[in-house]
Amino acid sequence: MIIKKAEIIITAVKPSQYPPEDSPEIALAGRSNVGKSSLINALINRKKLARTSGQPGKTQTLNFYNINDDFRFVDLPGYGYAKVSRKEREKWGDMINRYLTERRSLKEVILLLDIRHSPGEHDKMMYDWIKSIGFKGIIVATKADKLSNNQRSKQVSVICKELGIKDRSLVIPFSATKKLNKDKVWNIIKKVLNT
Repeated sequence: MIIKKAEIIITAVKPSQYPPEDSPEIALAGRSNVGKSSLINALINRKKLARTSGQPGKTQTLNFYNINDDFRFVDLPGYGYAKVSRKEREKWGDMINRYLTERRSLKEVILLLDIRHSPGEHDKMMYDWIKSIGFKGIIVATKADKLSNNQRSKQVSVICKELGIKDRSLVIPFSATKKLNKDKVWNIIKKVLNT
């Protein structure tokens, strides 16, 4: 995809702050530090539009990014970070739940997992939640450059088994640094936007 325009529109914590529902949206979910910001930056060929942080749990808002005035990426707060208080985690959970269940312009939720590890308890809960709302269950398995081709294939099998995924094509190994499978991620996004 040729990116002519990419900008952050707003960071929001409640529905009254969301932009109007006049563009389709694709949400990105995943643990803190799994690489959601890096994925956005790699896809749009920018280094710092989405801010990456060495501090897990930093994204505490829904971040809306306008892409080409055609659609939006929505970066959801990362989950599973222990140093955040329980009360704070519950607040994020409510915020994410309201967005996922009430937002009519939301077309798909892509779940990011670190390919080097088996899906954890929070990952499984998030995946089940995404599926229960009626989304496809697309997985982008990040940090794939850290593994060999053979190891990647094995880890995709592990992810499929752990999450009960029958269609392996829904799990895309990805590397933001090497731009590995960037085209595959764009192709799946285009399919979502065209349905």
